[in-house]
Amino acid sequence: MRSAATLRTVTPLVPAGAALADALQFYTGQLGFSITWQAGDMAGVRRGNVEFNLVRNSDPAWAENSSASIGVDDLDALYSEYRTVEAQIGLLEEKSWGRREFHMILPSGVCLQFYQVDA
Repeated sequence: MRSAATLRTVTPLVPAGAALADALQFYTGQLGFSITWQAGDMAGVRRGNVEFNLVRNSDPAWAENSSASIGVDDLDALYSEYRTVEAQIGLLEEKSWGRREFHMILPSGVCLQFYQVDA
């Protein structure tokens, strides 16, 4: 019998918009990510255990159909931190399925959803 490989991480490719430099400034200056690498029209960013590979892309259809759901340990603190970023921030609310969350539409059109992960 063949043993199964264990999947360890996922790093989504995220459209960054027409200017990678602007996206990197947004992710680092407003969302608290750090740049882990950069080459040509791509770059990696990381905050905590969350990583994205940003790809310069000006196709709005790709961005508007891209989203990620990110679990955090202190949703109230993150919501407070992100309330003033230059993005569309949704309400922090309890959803009908029982999860507290809020979403953010980035300048590129990508949607990030943040939710509370209990210890």
